[in-house]
Amino acid sequence: MVTTNLFHYRKHSWPTEEYINRATLQLFDFDSAAPPEHAWRRKLNSHANLLKEFSVTFREAIKMVRLGIRLWSYVREEASHGRKAPIDPFTRESCKPSASHGVPLGGMGSGSISRGFRGEFKQWQIVPGSCEPSPIMANQFSIFVSRDGGNKSYASVLAPGQQEGIGKAGDPGISSWDWNLSGQHSTYHALFPRAWTIYDGEPDPDLKISCRQISPFIPHNYRESSLPAAVFVYTLVNTGKERAKVSLLFTWANSIGGVSHLSGDHINEPFVTAKGNPPVTFAIGACETQNVNVTVLPCFGLSEGSYATAKDMWAQMVKEGQFNRENFNCGPSMPSSVGETLCAAVSASTWVEPHGKCTVAFSLAWSSPKVKFKKGSSYNRRYTKFYGTSERAAQKLVHDALTNYKNWEEEIEKWQNPILRDERLPEWYKFTLFNELYFLVAGGTVWIDSTLPERMANGRRQKLTHEEGPDAKRTTVDSVSAHSSANSSDESDESSHEENASQGVQDKREPNHSLHPLAVPDPFIDSDNVGRFLYLEGVEYIMWCTYDVHFYASFALLELFPKIELSIQREFAKAVLCEDGRKVKFLAEGNVGIRKVRGAIPHDLGTHDPWNEMNAYNIHDTSKWKDLNPKFVLQVYRDFAATGDMGFGVDVWPAVRTAMEYMEQFDRDDDGLIENDGFPDQTYDTWTVHGVSAYCGGLWLAALQAAAAMALQLGDKYFAELCKSKFVKAKVAYESKLWNGSYFNYDSGSSSNSKSIQADQLAGQWYTASSGLPPLFDDLKIKSSLQKVYDFNVMRVKGGKIGAVNGMHPNGKVDETCMQSREVWTGVTYGVAATMILAGMEDKAFATAEGIFTAGWSEEGYGYWFQTPEGWTMDGHYRSLVYMRPLSIWGMQWALSLPKAILDAPKVNIMERLMLSPSARFSQNESGVRRIATKAKCFGNSVFNCSC
Repeated sequence: MVTTNLFHYRKHSWPTEEYINRATLQLFDFDSAAPPEHAWRRKLNSHANLLKEFSVTFREAIKMVRLGIRLWSYVREEASHGRKAPIDPFTRESCKPSASHGVPLGGMGSGSISRGFRGEFKQWQIVPGSCEPSPIMANQFSIFVSRDGGNKSYASVLAPGQQEGIGKAGDPGISSWDWNLSGQHSTYHALFPRAWTIYDGEPDPDLKISCRQISPFIPHNYRESSLPAAVFVYTLVNTGKERAKVSLLFTWANSIGGVSHLSGDHINEPFVTAKGNPPVTFAIGACETQNVNVTVLPCFGLSEGSYATAKDMWAQMVKEGQFNRENFNCGPSMPSSVGETLCAAVSASTWVEPHGKCTVAFSLAWSSPKVKFKKGSSYNRRYTKFYGTSERAAQKLVHDALTNYKNWEEEIEKWQNPILRDERLPEWYKFTLFNELYFLVAGGTVWIDSTLPERMANGRRQKLTHEEGPDAKRTTVDSVSAHSSANSSDESDESSHEENASQGVQDKREPNHSLHPLAVPDPFIDSDNVGRFLYLEGVEYIMWCTYDVHFYASFALLELFPKIELSIQREFAKAVLCEDGRKVKFLAEGNVGIRKVRGAIPHDLGTHDPWNEMNAYNIHDTSKWKDLNPKFVLQVYRDFAATGDMGFGVDVWPAVRTAMEYMEQFDRDDDGLIENDGFPDQTYDTWTVHGVSAYCGGLWLAALQAAAAMALQLGDKYFAELCKSKFVKAKVAYESKLWNGSYFNYDSGSSSNSKSIQADQLAGQWYTASSGLPPLFDDLKIKSSLQKVYDFNVMRVKGGKIGAVNGMHPNGKVDETCMQSREVWTGVTYGVAATMILAGMEDKAFATAEGIFTAGWSEEGYGYWFQTPEGWTMDGHYRSLVYMRPLSIWGMQWALSLPKAILDAPKVNIMERLMLSPSARFSQNESGVRRIATKAKCFGNSVFNCSC
């Protein structure tokens, strides 16, 4: 979506008055109806261009041809078993991605539905690991207006009419509806988790309409933030001289995206929340008040058949403005036939006096209580802890959403206002900071209730009840529900694999004894259990909690949901101590190894059997990667220091020590520093590294310092001294091999790119400073390196308007060694900016990060809003949309406002007199951590043993 002025035009503010008439804004100055001062904005008639995907060069293709053949074979093999390969570059979606996304709906981990800025419901992720991008165009809000005297009437879908598939003559379906909205005077304003759509005189010139979309994403609230529900609050202002009858219509197809609405055997059913609890999957509802009358049409179809057609339904709304109240007495519909789409509708009607105002609230909820993975177990989603496992929960969710949304908004505003009102921050940063959080909803998140699989929790689960608040009795919710059998078919064709789920997972000390990872007492379960949380690396890279990327994204979880962040770290801490001996073929080289090596951090928690079958990534053998273990130690220490949670520290300390000891094998010249092995053995998995590297070597230095600091606080003084002695030795080697006077070389090898300027060269220093530890290098080296990155990787690429390119030669040419060296990675750019902030270079930090906003989020950019990719090329072609790493913008916010716990954390003086020789080796001394565990009364001896 590049225009010619992208690199010549920079806008610093987006005042609401440029998009909405000032008089209209004043009319909405109540009940949060007006859009906020700081928000991402678009006109509804903005064109949603198709996005352009990257392509490899001929030279890159030649290098990767063997990998491509092996990967193609693997993708086909997985497909033969009914599974999607975690990485599949060969299959293309029929719906090409476009610049049309907006704020997604619902909380975290219960399946998500996105909503485009023009109003379409799309990007369906109800089934874990599956994304259906196409919009279901029958899902719409519409309006019908008639005025006293009958001289004026208006009817229109509240979405622009230039949609694909709209306008077929004689169609009994949605083409028969009135698509009269041009969108010229209608605008969208996004500030996640809310969004506002303002219809400024469309379709009725004398009716101003505000639609406010609200989802329960509330930091530190581990209940509401798990709910699969959203609310749409319409505020109507009549500026005309006649009284207006306004009917708002919410229509919904019985579908979970794609072509699931055609699969047949779907059932619709009406309900009033005061009566009964019929089974549901989706529920739509409206709040009936003294001034608002709610009616329903339980069933209509998009073609001629057993039910009223969409055309018939529309004609009735144009004529009557409502449905028959007797429809509430209808029972369940007959199951739909194959090829027949079943829809439902809720109408809310009201009279608005001249110069009067009225509010109408709708809600949408969906209930998919169980998660089943292709090769693994079934689990109950987090929200079932509060609403039970019945599909009828959606009915209650709709009711509670309409009852509680004002409380949600109060909490959201309390969280956001201090940042939005901080005058030191650029405007683009304020709303982009919040909008990048879309990924925690739309990034394929799964949040389960129990630590045990559903089959293992039977008989142990206590009965849970939910009591309504006092306001619930004062609200009547009339709704329509839709039950979809497609929801339960997500992975039912697969055998449960229950008996063999852990085959090959063994205790290192007892190689002949196979154990299920979840079948033993778990020392990591505490009394404040928030369940287990998964999120994808990206919707195109289907791997849960990819750890090298979580390193960047985790700042968002630590800041907003620290208990979830600690639970993820505990998962990986357990994994460190486990081994999975099942054989895996690694596709880059064609060699065979085991799935999980004891001591190595897994790349990910798996795809089709998370927690039990880790390392779904099989391009390289990640047990030989050099960044994963240091990243684990750094994240654990940061989280430990930030939360002050001594129990957490004791829980994970054996894994920290094991992770550090494991890395010693990669110090092959005994200089205290790990070496890379001449293949892409880190997160840049196409970018080869030789010898000592700035990236992995810097992470190792930081990990040594973090491990020393943590060991001291846990009483393991021997290990602290050992890490300190190694740090001193390793730092000398690092600087002598890589420092060239102005920055750290890419690596110590002799390849053509060994002296490249890597944007991410100070990733270790980023974490060191973020954790309150002493700097790895003197201030001069840190600032000189960052200045070099700014001058070359940022400013010499499109004038600084697209972010920091990963690699740059010292002659000012982009490093085109491989696909990734020539890319701009969005999350890495945010991380570099955070490092600059911590080094006192705030102006350059925001200038660097603004390139990501300009290229990805601005109207003149490439069109990647609410689908920020892993990266883009120099010409803006994307790779991997909807990606985890850009959450690292919260690393910038962390740097701007370091928590008091970090500022007050005990400091370790690495340079004080060493008690051990720098040549000392890691050992298995555990006496210190045992003493602290006993003193804290945290856990028994099982925490020190490999139990998996």
